Amino acid sequence: MTRNSFASSSNSVVETEGSKCCVERKPRAQHQVTWAEVQEYLRTRFTTLVPTRQKLREARSKYALNPFPALRHMNARQTQFFIVGFLAWTWDALDFFAVSLNMSAIAKDLDKSIKDMSNAITLVLLLRVIGAVIFGYLGDRYGRKLPYCISMFLIIVVQIGTGFVKTFPAFLGCRAIFGIVMGSIFGVASATALENAPEESRSILSGIFQEGYALGYLLGVIFKRAIVDNSPHGWRSFFWFSAGPPALFIVWRLLLPESEVYTRRMNESKRVAQEQEKTNSSQFWQNVKVALIQHWMTLVYLVILMAMFNFSSHGSQDLFPTMLTNQYNYSDDASTVTNSVANIGALVGGILVAHVSSFIGRRCAIVICCIGGGALLYPWGFVSNPKGLNPAVFFLQFFVQGAWGVVPIHLTELSPVEFRAFVTGVAYQMGNMISSASSTIEATIGERFPIDGKEGVYDYGKVMCIFMGCVFAGLLITTVLGPENKGGELLIDERVLDTRGALNNVGDFDLEHADTFSLPKPSVEQIADVERNSENSDRAPK
Repeated sequence: MTRNSFASSSNSVVETEGSKCCVERKPRAQHQVTWAEVQEYLRTRFTTLVPTRQKLREARSKYALNPFPALRHMNARQTQFFIVGFLAWTWDALDFFAVSLNMSAIAKDLDKSIKDMSNAITLVLLLRVIGAVIFGYLGDRYGRKLPYCISMFLIIVVQIGTGFVKTFPAFLGCRAIFGIVMGSIFGVASATALENAPEESRSILSGIFQEGYALGYLLGVIFKRAIVDNSPHGWRSFFWFSAGPPALFIVWRLLLPESEVYTRRMNESKRVAQEQEKTNSSQFWQNVKVALIQHWMTLVYLVILMAMFNFSSHGSQDLFPTMLTNQYNYSDDASTVTNSVANIGALVGGILVAHVSSFIGRRCAIVICCIGGGALLYPWGFVSNPKGLNPAVFFLQFFVQGAWGVVPIHLTELSPVEFRAFVTGVAYQMGNMISSASSTIEATIGERFPIDGKEGVYDYGKVMCIFMGCVFAGLLITTVLGPENKGGELLIDERVLDTRGALNNVGDFDLEHADTFSLPKPSVEQIADVERNSENSDRAPK
């Protein structure tokens, strides 16, 4: 019986037209495509964006409308893995927003302008990629536990030190070190939280995990009001307080074993290395080489996608507290309420949209959020009355962080399983690096729009509105043109290894001559639909 071939950079089993049995093929690099394949890929970006009725029925039969009962599929250990990863990401966000929430106070204390203080945010974002590269490698090479604990310990040291700085250069130095440490957390934390989870729970867990970012912001708003506004040490007390909880996270993580998925993968890697008489290190770097050759276009795309996502979050959040206090003259209580409303909207949006993406697809969910967010820019940027601004900021952050809720699972599905911590962390932080100047751009442009009668006060609302309009348009285009692998395999086991030809099974593939193998179907995405291939393999003649 003839079946259509399916092209994938991770696929080593392909049936060609007219064949009656499986024919083994070697994977090929993503740039080895024809113009016809590119045209077909671009055409399918639009035809596959909106799910068909058949796809919706299939998703409805697989996923429950109420996502929370799916969490019952998790056992106690999986739940703890998720919680420790979630807590690390949440506190990482709180530490980052420590500057945004206290920007005016820090600027006054260190005798600097808001624009100068925005450079501290830019510096953190620029240097996060360094931590992502270092700890992403450590996480994939030596396990999730050690990098996690080291990151949390360094956070403690840096936050305590920041609270004691007396000069602006010293403050920048502490934030530079913090940027490197912060960059180390996302990849390891997301891998710890998600890779061990059962398939039925992944979409909702992705949304919950990502909204640790919004929860960190919300906790920062609450703790600022409770601690900073009532402490004689002012903004410094916030940094000292934030150094405490990571010590508890370290203890909890040390009490847990290494990730089960990572352990299985390393055991398989050791077995392959022994069979080929190689060391674990040489096998690891061989896998790196193969992954880069086969997936480099996807990795570049993920960096661009994460740049647009980070522009959306930083563009809508970093200067928002400053706008409330400086431009609108909100009191501490009023500012706390509005910021809390924004982050509640972000929490709801991230969890809800992530689950909805299980039915309508990752790209479709992101596109809907871009359109909804764009429609709310005017009331968000030009209405100063809390009665109008609070609903607007709630729903704007609902859509901004709703799209973000899809990110962890979307990144995971598009990442080579052998390098999940490295790829997700580096893609995320390189996107951060590209978008690092968001607050500085807004602060600089804002100086061109002074408000009459208020010296040193600028119309940040107008600037953020224009900026976010461009960002939503860019994110929409990037998403529509990008790949999707909804339902792609997250765990790795013998059946998947045998079916999809994981990198550890590449063996003696001659990478120099891999381009002699061509596949008849479009292969620009080069992303394995593992479930489909697994089903085909199960039905194939033995």
